[in-house]
Amino acid sequence: MVATVEGGDNLQKTAAANDFFAQRNKGAPRATTMRVAHWRAHAYNDRRPGLDRWTEIELFVQVAETGSLSRAAEALDLSNAAASRHLSALEQRLGARLVERNTRRLYLTDTGQEFFSRARAILTDLKDAEATVNAAALNPTGMLRVTASLSFSMHHIAPLLREYTRRYPHVTVHVEAANRYVDIIDNNIDVAIRTREFEPDSNVTIRRLAETRRILAASPRYLSQHGFPRTLDELPRHKLLIYTYANNPNELRFTRDGQTRVIEVKGLLESNDGQILRAAALDGMGILVQPTYILYDDIVAGRLVPVLDDWDLPRLTVNLAYPSRRHLSAKVRSFIDFMAEHFEKMAYERKWTGRFGQY
Repeated sequence: MVATVEGGDNLQKTAAANDFFAQRNKGAPRATTMRVAHWRAHAYNDRRPGLDRWTEIELFVQVAETGSLSRAAEALDLSNAAASRHLSALEQRLGARLVERNTRRLYLTDTGQEFFSRARAILTDLKDAEATVNAAALNPTGMLRVTASLSFSMHHIAPLLREYTRRYPHVTVHVEAANRYVDIIDNNIDVAIRTREFEPDSNVTIRRLAETRRILAASPRYLSQHGFPRTLDELPRHKLLIYTYANNPNELRFTRDGQTRVIEVKGLLESNDGQILRAAALDGMGILVQPTYILYDDIVAGRLVPVLDDWDLPRLTVNLAYPSRRHLSAKVRSFIDFMAEHFEKMAYERKWTGRFGQY
């Protein structure tokens, strides 16, 4: 059975009524057929204020089940007068008497009994459909497609998947590791983790997770062999490991106490992936420039050493980006809240924006 809905909530026409009267009027007198045609025309065009056709049908079903207009009105939180108007409007629109009224009781006509059986089935189907949608909205299920850089995926998504899937066992996670930003709408991505201040697409919403510094670091072995640069002017004489997807990768813009210095650098090794540069730095090949969220654990463990940490490079903001929708699916909402909860618990912004002498 099919119902057409107008304006979100108003029933434009019920298939039950349409099908019922089509069957009922096979071989019916011409006057009856004309009356049904008249109802069909008005079923599309009726715009009377306050006429809620779902309410009409709900009320009718309640009247049939309770045998009382007042009890039906109470069940739907309507006044008796409003309930009477809705019932009369339904009968007028259908062009048939559904309920006989006398001073002692209400009872269904034969036509009303047939319409009741179909109307009740429609309402049952509608409630089942609503329950299904509500369950999907409250219980995360289905495929969740997430994209982030390879470095972020390795350091801050993969380690959390065991806990996330334990909490939400009916969600299957697909992680698309990509160092270039993909169009999340065209590529059917649910959530992207990105490091930029805004999204050029107005159909994308962002939620801030944390701010992070970008720092220079090298291995103790490299520094013991090549020396520790003490000033920015010494930096171009060192071996640099350059991330090619950074803005102006061969130009480092430093600030300190209101002073700005721009240093031109040339890389011994260039790559579009931070993990390649990190591996090279750990192997003693040179000084790399990467966000703290990639290097923090290596620095705390002593595998890498910050270089010129009293200067700042432009900072990055780590954001969750997702398609703008009035109602987020439960799987998307669960992942967004899960990531935000984890970032707050781990105090990542404090760690990633502080100077390492404080730890």
